[in-house]
Amino acid sequence: MQKEKILITVKTYPTLSSTYGELACTAGIKEDGSWIRIYPVPFRRLKEYYQFEKYAWIELPLEKNRKDPRPESYRPIDLSQIKHLGVIDTSNKWRERKEAVLKRLYCFSDMAELIQKAKNNELSLALFKPNRLIDFVWNEVERDWDQRRLDRVLAELKQGMLFPQDHFQEDFKIVRKLPYRFSYKFQDVNGRTGTLMIEDWEIGALFWNCMKTSKNEQEALEKVKFKYWDTFGKTDLYFFFGTTKEWHLRAPNPFVIIGLFTPPKDKQMYLGF
Repeated sequence: MQKEKILITVKTYPTLSSTYGELACTAGIKEDGSWIRIYPVPFRRLKEYYQFEKYAWIELPLEKNRKDPRPESYRPIDLSQIKHLGVIDTSNKWRERKEAVLKRLYCFSDMAELIQKAKNNELSLALFKPNRLIDFVWNEVERDWDQRRLDRVLAELKQGMLFPQDHFQEDFKIVRKLPYRFSYKFQDVNGRTGTLMIEDWEIGALFWNCMKTSKNEQEALEKVKFKYWDTFGKTDLYFFFGTTKEWHLRAPNPFVIIGLFTPPKDKQMYLGF
């Protein structure tokens, strides 16, 4: 067991786990500049005091996740021991965030190189700079959670079998399943093109917020695209990549986009990174 200070940079949209209930993939950067994945984290079940936002420095006790062969995967020993150490904001054109991310992490631009390192089990998390965005697309998927899995999770929640500690909320509702899968089509530095799904928490939250202010789903989807294509396309865009445990060593390309880093374009601010 060891306590680690971590800058949280990734939280994915929650999914259902047959073992742990509703979970979000959480990852960040350690003080030494290496990646770390924290799993399992039933984030939405935590009481407000124990929750943390992106670009927050936290400290908590962790141990290597022996059930996960990916090198960056650790599990929290006691989520009630989370310490909040401050949040990095976007002031001064993201100066502090740029220093925390771009000066600490190696940035990939070649997908073939990155995929090979994953197959060698050298990494499962990475910062990636696309050479060019080609498109932003979506596909309709199942609108509801698998009923058998949902029933099991709800039953175990009711019986207090999933994370019954006192730092979890008692009144808790499972997150709505996203009815669409959003993806970027992009090109890497060598001209290789690909399409990767976006699993960032923020794209799910954006879709549901757009649904509240739209006449129909199509209008909401167009609003999501405007944010991710028009708005983010004008920034100095980077992807946070991650693999899933199931496909880490099996898929031709095991990566999905688990977050975006979107500092403004500014030549003077970018010098030195």
